[in-house]
Amino acid sequence: MSRLTTPASVDAAPASARPLLDAVHKQIGSVPNLFRLVANSPAALEGYLGMSGALAKGSLPAQTRERIALAVAQINDCGYCLSAHSFLGKNLAKLSEAEIAANRHGGSLDPKADAAVRFAAKVVRERGHVSDADVQAVRMAGYDDAQIVEIVQHVALNTWTNYVNSVAQTEIDFPVVEPHRHTAAA
Repeated sequence: MSRLTTPASVDAAPASARPLLDAVHKQIGSVPNLFRLVANSPAALEGYLGMSGALAKGSLPAQTRERIALAVAQINDCGYCLSAHSFLGKNLAKLSEAEIAANRHGGSLDPKADAAVRFAAKVVRERGHVSDADVQAVRMAGYDDAQIVEIVQHVALNTWTNYVNSVAQTEIDFPVVEPHRHTAAA
């Protein structure tokens, strides 16, 4: 059971959050618990949706965004986000089970995506204090400065959702995926 209130429906959420939740429903066909929980603060929901929407317009492919989300959720030990992004990775981004497993270990089976996921994992573990070599490695894999900024922004956004779900102990409303009890590879 969640430690913070999760409105049971869109209608039970604060009035100013309802149009935002309606938009989530129109976009994905449901309103997962995370969104309803965050709706307790309409400002936080607006910020989350705004950043998510802006990043979706960025230059990183949806598959890479899901890969990063999986790596970050694993490192941060967030069962809710691992469950959600395993489902989204498989069903929307069309990632294979082997790819999802690699992502959860801080890498990817795709060489270019591997550099992005490894960099994202390093950003999480080092709290942003990465080395020149870390930046050079992701750049050498073909990522430009804008994409490196987007990788860091995805780390920040996913870390925020991981923390919200960990604090709240949000009830998982996706097929449950348990975090590994060890952190992702370097």
